[in-house]
Amino acid sequence: MSTLHSTTPVAAAVDVLAVARHVLHEEATALYAVADAVGATPDFARCVAAILGLSGRVVVTGVGKSAHIAGKIVATLNGTGTPALFMHAADAIHGDLGMIQAQDFVVAISKSGDTPEIKVLVPLLRRKGVPLAALVSNANSYLAQQADYVLHAPVAREACPHDLAPTTSTTAALALGDALAVCLLESRQFSAQDFARLHPGGTLGKKLYLTVGDLSRQNQRPRVGLDAPLREVLLEISGKRLGATAVLDGAGALAGIITDGDLRRMLGGHLADLETVRARDILTPAPATIGIDEFAAEALARMQARNITQLVVLENEQFAGFIHLHDLLREGLV
Repeated sequence: MSTLHSTTPVAAAVDVLAVARHVLHEEATALYAVADAVGATPDFARCVAAILGLSGRVVVTGVGKSAHIAGKIVATLNGTGTPALFMHAADAIHGDLGMIQAQDFVVAISKSGDTPEIKVLVPLLRRKGVPLAALVSNANSYLAQQADYVLHAPVAREACPHDLAPTTSTTAALALGDALAVCLLESRQFSAQDFARLHPGGTLGKKLYLTVGDLSRQNQRPRVGLDAPLREVLLEISGKRLGATAVLDGAGALAGIITDGDLRRMLGGHLADLETVRARDILTPAPATIGIDEFAAEALARMQARNITQLVVLENEQFAGFIHLHDLLREGLV
């Protein structure tokens, strides 16, 4: 009967916190070198200007880990107003090269700039006549020498102890791609509203496009007159389920607000005759308000600043309803 032996390697005793700090310091130091390299030549600024003048797309390519970085840069460019496509350098020579049009601009990412796939791809790109930017660590590489623009991301060594696993180099390439995207964003004066149009889903998009009216119109509009008796106030607050009611004067203008907290405080005051209490006796004047066309994110900020759970919504300075903290919770804004 054979004996089964575990093949699980024994973990070495490692100071993991020291290793983690070393990796982060290595990569942070490399980014300072990349920042210095950006201003060492005019290529980065020329590249930005060329992309701004494009009528086509930015096609970002790479192989291996550089391909993953290329995909993220493409996502960032698309999300910030620069149309972009990802093309894997290996797939390009097997048909994907057809996605590149004459009006496009290619950014090729490679640490060494001398990988076999890049050496096959570059002559094909030059034959197409499209502008080529090389995002490389080796500024003397084949790719850099063939490119119209060199985006230099110098890396002395990888954070890997064997100087093998792409770590510092991919961080540097990603950061330089972010710098390119943000420069294009700012040059185009790409606004928060532009961003919202491209990111309608999720919490981020909602913060940039969801308005107070989008939420308050779904709610009931509790309101009473100044002379409404206490019973009517109680029924309005409990029936409309917003924890408050607006109090309007004879002309329909907002005179104040009564919350369930106001009611509790009133009852705790031991008034002699509750039958004589009117809305005007217990309202809070000048309640917190917000315009119906303002962003829901602004409503959240005002509630947090005042430590309250609802705001009176105004449209053309007239009462238009309530927005409640629960509305914002439901939309995932809190």
